[in-house]
Amino acid sequence: MPILVITEKADPEKISAMSQEYESMIKIVVDVRKKILAGGGEMHADCETELLDSGSEQSDLWGANWYPDEQRIEYESLINIRPTMGFNSIVLQDESLRKKVKDVTENLLGGVP
Repeated sequence: MPILVITEKADPEKISAMSQEYESMIKIVVDVRKKILAGGGEMHADCETELLDSGSEQSDLWGANWYPDEQRIEYESLINIRPTMGFNSIVLQDESLRKKVKDVTENLLGGVP
């Protein structure tokens, strides 16, 4: 399934391509420093690899799920577990990071069905 790196507002075709693996959800990984994201595929780790291969830094990458029909984010991903940084849960609990993930996601995917 295609994993797309989104650097500007996505169009409906890109949302559709990223939605192929799961009917109502897109796995996304957001680079909070570069303000880009990768979406699609079966696992967050696949999106993470795509961003790392394109020059992103591990510490800037956070996983979530995007529900296009509901325009909603779920801040859960195995890649969010980082004991060395004090993150011991799949749920991203840091409010400042959640806000950054939300801002990037809504800027790039928001409002697109």
